[in-house]
Amino acid sequence: MVKLALFRDLPPNCVSTVAICDNTTTTHLYKRRWVMVFLFSSYSLCNAFQWIQYGIINNIFMKFYNVDSFAIDWMSMIYMLTYIPFIWPVSWLLDKKGLRLIALMATAINCLGTWIKVASVKQNLFWVTMLGQFAGSLSQVFILGMPSRLASVWFGSEEVSTACSIGVFGNQMGIAIGFLVPPILVPNVDDMDDLAYHISIMFYITAGMATVIFILVVFLFQEKPEIPPTLAQVQARSTPPEEYSYMASILRLLRNLPFMLLVISYGLNVGCFYAVSTLLNRMIIEHYPGEEVNAGRIGLTIVIAGMVGSLICGIWLDKTKTYKQTTLAVYLMSFVGMVVYAFTLNLGHLWVVFVTSGALGFFMTGYLPLGFEFAVELTFPEGEGTSSGLLNCSAQIFGIIFTIGQGKIIDHFGTFAGNIFLCVFLLIGTIMTAFIKSDLRRQKANHLAENQVASVSVSVSAIWCPVKGDVSDTAPG
Repeated sequence: MVKLALFRDLPPNCVSTVAICDNTTTTHLYKRRWVMVFLFSSYSLCNAFQWIQYGIINNIFMKFYNVDSFAIDWMSMIYMLTYIPFIWPVSWLLDKKGLRLIALMATAINCLGTWIKVASVKQNLFWVTMLGQFAGSLSQVFILGMPSRLASVWFGSEEVSTACSIGVFGNQMGIAIGFLVPPILVPNVDDMDDLAYHISIMFYITAGMATVIFILVVFLFQEKPEIPPTLAQVQARSTPPEEYSYMASILRLLRNLPFMLLVISYGLNVGCFYAVSTLLNRMIIEHYPGEEVNAGRIGLTIVIAGMVGSLICGIWLDKTKTYKQTTLAVYLMSFVGMVVYAFTLNLGHLWVVFVTSGALGFFMTGYLPLGFEFAVELTFPEGEGTSSGLLNCSAQIFGIIFTIGQGKIIDHFGTFAGNIFLCVFLLIGTIMTAFIKSDLRRQKANHLAENQVASVSVSVSAIWCPVKGDVSDTAPG
């Protein structure tokens, strides 16, 4: 913890200075930071569950609403499409208005969407359930860019990557539950009234959860700690709001070559994950008919393995700060995992699919927080919401392209060709990652601030600390 104080009436040869004294602080870690990240993870979980709840039982919703598979694919792809135009105003709001407003809007819109779905359980109301899914997709825009911002605002420099991983963990847990629960709650029955009952049960549970989370966020979620957790945040808070320009920030990011390489490579990796997740039911059912529940379990395996990978990578980054090396290694293993998955999917052994899917998920999903944190390092002191927004925008664009492209390839040439299609782009992303220059600006800012404080405190404390009566206007303790 760094301790600082301001001095008045300094001699003429001392313009302004700071010194280490006994009871003042400029950085502090609050225990309630864990409450903030838990709340975020909870509403991210609730929203992510809805993304995949239609796709994983694609054939059942096709039968209930009497629509084709492409219409159900759009229930997932709408999450990607909505993000692209809305991320720009939402990123501006995050930078200008802060975390609390974004959290309130995310949970309110998400809650509204879940109750719209409750009213959509009739065979002729597909447009209503699509409206509810659109609300969920709009809520996601307020969610995806927050993990790195929340971690930077509330957590110390030695735990910021772990905190970001926990934030992403909630989203991944929601996807995992979205793979597992719908096939269990909504069995493939022929009686439409019975099927409507099971669908309504799923929608009511989701709406109840979303409502409780919204209430908790209203009463418990805070904007930021009174005292910043790191010297980098001290520096960020010292910048006057009128000096910040959102458009200028965007332009600086677009001119940042290492970051733009990361934007494209991140989009390729996460876009592949979106495509695999959306089309998983179709791929499994093609080779293993009647295995809807196991398709969900395979999706669960992918995400659970990825959650473990995310936490391990986050802890590893906090310990080693090897952002470039870790990102490249995980990306390369994502490519290898996708190749193995493509060649083993049609072997006729479900246990093999579980194993290869777990390996693929560990690296592909585990890559998500790495991309966020590497981006913050490459772009500091730009707003974390802006850099994360560009990453996610790239992911949504590639997600739509890959989902439609792989779906068409599967329809005409089979699942093997569709998966090889994704392997090609993962290889391209791996090569691009290798060319990213590791310019860790946030780490440099923290080290520079620490060195400046240390050098100034030594020189000034030698003059002033013995004279206790000269110390005044201390920083908040």
